[in-house]
Amino acid sequence: MDTANTDLPQVDLSICDREAIRIPGSIQPHGFLIAMDGIDGRIVQVSDNISELTGKNPADVVGLALADALGAECEMQVRTGLQEQVLSAQPAYLGTLEPMDGLYVDVLAHAHDGLIILELEKVGRRAQADFRLLYPLISNFLTKLGDTATVSAMSVLAANEIKRVTGFGRVLVYRFDEDGHGHVLAEALDPGYHSYMNQRFPASDVPRQARDLYLANRIRLIVDADYLPSRLYPESNPRSGQPTDLSFASLRSVSPVHLQYMRNMGTLASMSISIVVKGRLWGLISCHNADPCFVPFEVRAACEQLTQILALRVESREDGDEYNARLDLRHLVVSMLAGLTQGPDLVDNMKSIAPQLLRFASASGAALSFESRLVCMGDTPPEAKVRELIEWLSANAHDDLYHTNALSTVFPGGADIKRNASGILALPISRIHNHYLIWFRPEVIQTVDWAGNPHLKHDSGAPARQLTPRMSFDIWRETVHGTSIAWRSSEIEIAMEFRTALLGIVLERAEQMAELAEELGRANKELEAFSYSVSHDLRAPLRHIVGFSDLLLEFEGADAPERRIRFLKNIKDSARFAGKLVDDLLSFSQMGRASLRPCEINMNDMFNAAREKLQLETGARQIEWRIDALPVVEADPNFLQLAVYNLLSNAVKYTRLREKATIHVSGESNEAEHVFHVQDNGVGFNMEYVHKLFGVFQRLHRMEDFQGTGIGLANVRRIVERHGGRVWAESVVDQGARFSFALPRRIVLE
Repeated sequence: MDTANTDLPQVDLSICDREAIRIPGSIQPHGFLIAMDGIDGRIVQVSDNISELTGKNPADVVGLALADALGAECEMQVRTGLQEQVLSAQPAYLGTLEPMDGLYVDVLAHAHDGLIILELEKVGRRAQADFRLLYPLISNFLTKLGDTATVSAMSVLAANEIKRVTGFGRVLVYRFDEDGHGHVLAEALDPGYHSYMNQRFPASDVPRQARDLYLANRIRLIVDADYLPSRLYPESNPRSGQPTDLSFASLRSVSPVHLQYMRNMGTLASMSISIVVKGRLWGLISCHNADPCFVPFEVRAACEQLTQILALRVESREDGDEYNARLDLRHLVVSMLAGLTQGPDLVDNMKSIAPQLLRFASASGAALSFESRLVCMGDTPPEAKVRELIEWLSANAHDDLYHTNALSTVFPGGADIKRNASGILALPISRIHNHYLIWFRPEVIQTVDWAGNPHLKHDSGAPARQLTPRMSFDIWRETVHGTSIAWRSSEIEIAMEFRTALLGIVLERAEQMAELAEELGRANKELEAFSYSVSHDLRAPLRHIVGFSDLLLEFEGADAPERRIRFLKNIKDSARFAGKLVDDLLSFSQMGRASLRPCEINMNDMFNAAREKLQLETGARQIEWRIDALPVVEADPNFLQLAVYNLLSNAVKYTRLREKATIHVSGESNEAEHVFHVQDNGVGFNMEYVHKLFGVFQRLHRMEDFQGTGIGLANVRRIVERHGGRVWAESVVDQGARFSFALPRRIVLE
């Protein structure tokens, strides 16, 4: 059914995601707005339908005292309510008034944008709002929630309860997924209403700024989608000179785009209530009615309370499920680690725990690439494809873990192996060599029912700039190929813990092999012995500290004292830092032993890859990157990418105090070598201590100011010198620094 009002102006759909919905400059006409500059102040702004309430033109009302506009008796009731309430941004109920014979209004008040904003909603009752509905409603709802075990069952209960209370013809409960699409979990509807159960609404139906507003103001009512808005007079907030912010106003006028959307949906009245879990917009309860429908404030308050209770129960259920999942995974990790220590050969030990390994990641297959061996377990791609994937991971995935549930969208050969490898979880075991443990998940072909085609922005034949949002809400069925079941956060986190434990086992094996080695370089003999010893002795207790800190944090719950939680988090962070230090020591020691495998490297690609990885960690920091055209060099890519990353990471770290960081990468070549420079505008260092700069554990700044393990630049020097090159630095305190390294045009292998 299309009930669009053809007299309304057409709207440019392209601006939908940029509309200033917080400052519409108007309200819905089922009430009146009066803005004052203080409790005892004068009226400074009104809605232009105020004449219906006062018999005066808006221009004549502005500047009056409230008593002159509404009468002394109404003014007294409002003032008493304002004095008894501590106003916030959320509207508070002040009472029900009769400013004119036979006209009754509920008065809501909130303080925002430098004003006290009164909203007078027309109601059909003389009596005050009866909030006694809240207690039995909430008590009954809590009792019923206690008998539900799943989020879906909770959602069904909430939909039925809110429909009963409000009288809307259809109530939907839907949840947002990671991509912002809404999935309908529950529905309650009257005969004649279209069902959307289990269907999905595309993310574009709720633009970004609307999601932000749903977090701030968690309930919104539209009484009649065919309303003609009442403009504010004057147009701007007299206090600020800017349009008045109506974010928290119950009467706030809504986007013409959304009103057209409602009419296209056959809905003239709607109410939306935000389901907020842990500070994020988890979902919405969306109420629809084919005819105009007003919901009084006390009923809206009841619905908001029910929704908050639902959100808390959802959070508790999801936390419980996540806790149980983590506990099961940790039990599996203990079992796997026991199997991995049964013999001296890591690969054979890994094969012996294949069933637990696959069960741990809910995977159909796994592959271990270690030293010169590749072992596949379960249902995996051919070995050649696995090796191709490992080369791609080495070049493109530089974090401690890589995961995706749509491999074919990122890996060039992914489409050929989507049957048994649409999803992967990859753990690098070595930062120098292509040693990986990879889990594979098979393709899960999904059939998704959308409420209308999510890929169409305009109906065919409509003018390109004319608003026609979602003219059709018929089921549009889409079959999704090339994806697997998504990786859960608990699986990713416990996999990282397993990687830490696995590195400890590899480190112990490396220690045993090192004891058999006949020749060790004099320069790294002490460091290797130290790193092996520290890693071997500290790995297990550090891992236990992190694991038991996690368990203590989970057992403490939300009511634990803040100080105790802070102490536990400090313990956990310190143990993880110590673990990273051990990792870096191992990496440093490996630099002196591993053989170089030089090939041609495009240095622009390498620096850009390191920059992209760092941008994921720098968040909202303002950093200007300038990377000049750089020469192609001959070097070992595994070694050199670590050196490049450490240099850029160093520049990012020491420009942290700058409002705008500038990092410039340049290079030049001569007959003998290629030279590269990384210039920053950071805090710099005193050149008197430059000789300490590239040493292990040497710091020129306090640990409290700039965190790090003190090994990064030592790694850079060792890598460059292994290639026969040189490294140096120049700086002026508080004026930035320039780190340089040179690589010979031809590398002479040892």
